[in-house]
Amino acid sequence: MGASKRVLIIDDHDSMREGLELLMRRRGHRTLSASGGQEGLRLLHDEGADLVITDLKMARVDGMKVLEEVQGTAPDTDVLVITGYGTVEKAVEAMKLGACDFVLKPFSYEEFAIKVDRVLRERDERLRLQQENLALRVENTYLRSEGDDGPEVPYGEMVGESGEIRKVKRFVSRVGRSDSTVMVYGESGTGKELVARAIHARSARHKGPFVRVNCGALPESLLDSELFGHERGAFTGAERKRRGRFELADGGTLFLDEISTISSATQVRLLRVLQERELERLGGEETIAVDVRIVAATNTPAEELLTGDSFREDLYYRLHVVPVEVPPLRARRSDIRMLAKHFVEKLQARTRSGVKSIDPEALKRLEEYDWPGNVRELENVIERALVLAEGDVLLESDLPLLTNLGGAGGVKLSGNTLGDGTDLRRTMDGIEERLVRQALARTGGVKAEAARLLGIKKGTLQYKIDKYGI
Repeated sequence: MGASKRVLIIDDHDSMREGLELLMRRRGHRTLSASGGQEGLRLLHDEGADLVITDLKMARVDGMKVLEEVQGTAPDTDVLVITGYGTVEKAVEAMKLGACDFVLKPFSYEEFAIKVDRVLRERDERLRLQQENLALRVENTYLRSEGDDGPEVPYGEMVGESGEIRKVKRFVSRVGRSDSTVMVYGESGTGKELVARAIHARSARHKGPFVRVNCGALPESLLDSELFGHERGAFTGAERKRRGRFELADGGTLFLDEISTISSATQVRLLRVLQERELERLGGEETIAVDVRIVAATNTPAEELLTGDSFREDLYYRLHVVPVEVPPLRARRSDIRMLAKHFVEKLQARTRSGVKSIDPEALKRLEEYDWPGNVRELENVIERALVLAEGDVLLESDLPLLTNLGGAGGVKLSGNTLGDGTDLRRTMDGIEERLVRQALARTGGVKAEAARLLGIKKGTLQYKIDKYGI
């Protein structure tokens, strides 16, 4: 049996519907159920499904109508029809119209379970092949254009020459010229947005807008309005019409950061836009066509995203067309020296620092640290060091406390952490500040998540942020 699927069961016989629900749950699937076609289609619209199991013969909206609607609005959803001997011809007709299979009454639950398992296995294989074919088309587009004298590939602030970052740059070169959806994986602070911007800059859409949405920083109600827009009066406080980010990104690229945090309801609405390339604003009836390339990002590994309960599998496959992994900084230590020098140059004006270079001992210390907050944390450390430095060379003593926490060794104090004495309060404050910075880096600056990670209240976290001037 594969990963858990979302199964919608539509049957106007209570005993049949409840029995199939119980069977599907025992097989590890999540179920939705409806006693009629109209209710079933509403559930499909609101919740979505990987598989619809429907009786053919029902009052008002029958199984054929359900099949027709599914084909039109959710083409990635399979439909398995149930029929009696008297309507076999109808079942065959349903197969011709797109149903994946049919089951004749009466049937045993064991027989039914075998058929459902086969249907879902074939669905997984079909989606996998679709994804591979799309990736191959991207590759072929790149290979055909290898000889073109195109512009130099823009990488923005993707600084480094390690094998790991070179691989990411090659990826940008290849997929930038396509229009396919890209999924960027990587820990917080690794530079997923930089990859997205580089892809946009390399694409035919580079003259269009690049619009970013941090999905993890907004509650569901605000996120829906932010993505899809709203009409005046759509909800309390909606005093004027507002275009959403999809509309603002028309003709360009929409970057959906922390996509794994969005609610199931928003996932359904997002899936429809990806499938249909059109949307309705909240509270509106007008259908608006959008031409947008999607680049999504998450710090959740692909296998966890696919096998977990919170992220829809059909949305995963819509987004995971061309995936790329951005390596953590600890996996590309040879780039730390180059990045540190880059940030010194970048931040000089903001910090009004006179620093022109970095002492070799300071660079060595930076290279030995594990950087749980990745490149974002390194930039923060360099900025603070520039503010504190007094000369034109950044010294090891100018660096803030760097401690690698956790693991078998517990707290590991590096370099001259304790200075010339053993000021316990100063040392503990330094460790506390380091933990707060690390939590904020790992959560992309989302304070509620950082407070949860630290096991403290949000108000306490805000006090510590103010205390340490973070």
